[in-house]
Order: sequence, then structure tokens, then C-alpha cells
Amino acid sequence: MFINLRYFIIITMKTALITGITGQDGAYMAKFLLDKDYTVYGINRRISSPNLWRLNYLQINDRVKLLDGDVLDPFSIFDAIEKSKPDEIYNFAAQSFVGTSFKEPSHTLMVTGLSPIYILQSIMKINKKIKFYQASSSEMFGLEGSSKKNEKTSFFPASPYAIAKTTAHFSTKMFRNAYNIFAVSGILFNHESPIRGLEFVTRKISNEAAKISFGLSKKIELGNINAKRDWGYANDYIIGIWKMMQRKNAEDFVLATGETHSVKEFAELACKIAGISTKCVISKKENLRPSDVKNLQGNSSKARKTLNWKPKISFKQLVKMMVEEDLKRWELHLKGESFPWDVIPNQKI
Repeated sequence: MFINLRYFIIITMKTALITGITGQDGAYMAKFLLDKDYTVYGINRRISSPNLWRLNYLQINDRVKLLDGDVLDPFSIFDAIEKSKPDEIYNFAAQSFVGTSFKEPSHTLMVTGLSPIYILQSIMKINKKIKFYQASSSEMFGLEGSSKKNEKTSFFPASPYAIAKTTAHFSTKMFRNAYNIFAVSGILFNHESPIRGLEFVTRKISNEAAKISFGLSKKIELGNINAKRDWGYANDYIIGIWKMMQRKNAEDFVLATGETHSVKEFAELACKIAGISTKCVISKKENLRPSDVKNLQGNSSKARKTLNWKPKISFKQLVKMMVEEDLKRWELHLKGESFPWDVIPNQKI
């Protein structure tokens, strides 16, 4: 029997390894890749109570392959890469809260700044064809004075977190230039969602606004309510990240909406959506950071032109989405229902 091979198409499915897979970006990236028929592995630090609520919330917990590992242990990173044999590695692992970095600067530097180097070294030893993505941050620009930041803007980090991210960013660039491996950094401005951590101001606002609406709280206690940020929807940014990794040439890209809103604006809009008074929003001195960046605004024109990427969800849509989801969660909780959630420990199913 003669078989004409011209009519056979060989489809090669890709494999990805994600660090920080239980966080906001890692979880969204896992779902995005699974929907594109990737095999997805995630490095998960072994602890007594695994924080898998986001994977459960997105209904992908049984679709990802979790590997025990610690990004501070070069041997476990090496082992995870050898076992998963990835085509692409997405590094979202970090101590990612700016406020905590002032209290734990050395730990932040190790987790956020040094662990990417361990991954890049493993790529060098195992397979130089593996593509690597580093989650860089707009916080690296810090106190730099220009109004809008792009890929050519200088860094002026103003926190231990930003210093650690800058270390990782330049390390990624060095490995790319020195060893000719595909290593890119996405310089992402603030990106939020209903699965943002409670330690971040946006989710703190949406959760507290929901609690107040049910009579469970009275105040939203914040720090610098005049700080302005370029806020977008995390799921929009995941698409941009993936597009960076599909290119033939490795380049860094800024992802941003290009507009800024103050913490006060976010809080007042959240209160309006929750149907509560804005008088509950309070700025407290003890919540202020030792050093704070007043304004961060991005210029993502390169990504819009080269990657054909742009954010779809507006600021108002984002705030509405987050507040309404937290309202729904508190309503379900008060009814005694169980669901994936990070507020009540026994809700983490």
C-alpha cells in the first residue's frame, strides 16, 4: 500500500514550565496555554497547605502537572526543567509585594532577583533552545522623571522589590546577549484581576468595599491615596507575554494601557459600584511606604505595533469586574457555600 506523506501533517504540541503558577499571572498563563493545547508544568513549593485556590477558581487544577521545587534551590530548578522538557519557561516566581520588600529586602533580592539566574544557568546546561520569559516590572523605573516610560527609559528603582526586579531584568538581557539564547523580559505595568492577592491595594479595596456593603467592615484603610498607576487587566497582558515568546527574535517589551488613575479614583469608583459611601476611604500614616513612586505611566507603542497587542478591558471595567466578583464571593460565603477563595482559609478547595 502506497502512502503519500504529503497529506500527513505532523502537529507538535508545545510544553511550558511556569514558576509562580499559583499566583495571579502564573494561573492565568497556565489556563491560556492549556487552551492552546500546551502541556503545562508548574513548579510548586511544597508546603503543608498548598495555595491552589486560583487554579481551582480557573478550573485547571487537574490539567496542570505540578512539580515539587523551590526557586531558591538551583538543584530543584534543574530537576524540574529536566523532568518537564519545556519548549518555553515563564518565570513569574517572586516576592512581589513592594511593601513587604522593605521589611524583607534580602529575601526579596534572593527570590525575585537571583532565582531567574538559576533558571537561565539550567537552560544553558540542559537545552539552549528553551525560550525564557522574565516577568519584569514598571517599578524598575521608580523615580525616573519622564512622564511616560518605554523600553529605552532608564531605571531608577526606589524599593528593594524594584532593585531585585532590575537585577533579574539585566541578568536576562546579559544571558541573551552573551550566550545567544531566547530570553525576553516583559516590563509590565500594574495589572489586576479578581484573583489578585489581598496584599495588593486594588484587591484590598475591592474586598473591603464588598465587606462594607454587607455590614462586615467599616473602613478601607490605605496608604498614599494620591499615588497614580497605569492599571490594566491581567488576562490582557498574558496575551502580550505569549506573543513575545512566539517571535523569532528575542526583544523586551513594555505592556501598559497608557493612562493613569490614582488610588483614590480606584477606591471611589469601587465604593460607587458597591453602593457605599466614599467617606469610608481613609489614608493612614502607618500604611505609607518609606519611599513611594508618585506616578507610573507606560508607553506600549512598540508592543502595539510589533506584537499587534493592545489592552481590551478599560479601567472602569476592571474595577467593576473586581468589586462585583468580591461581592459575589461574600454573598456566597454568607449563604454557607464553599468555593475557591483566599479570604476564608477553609474556602480554599
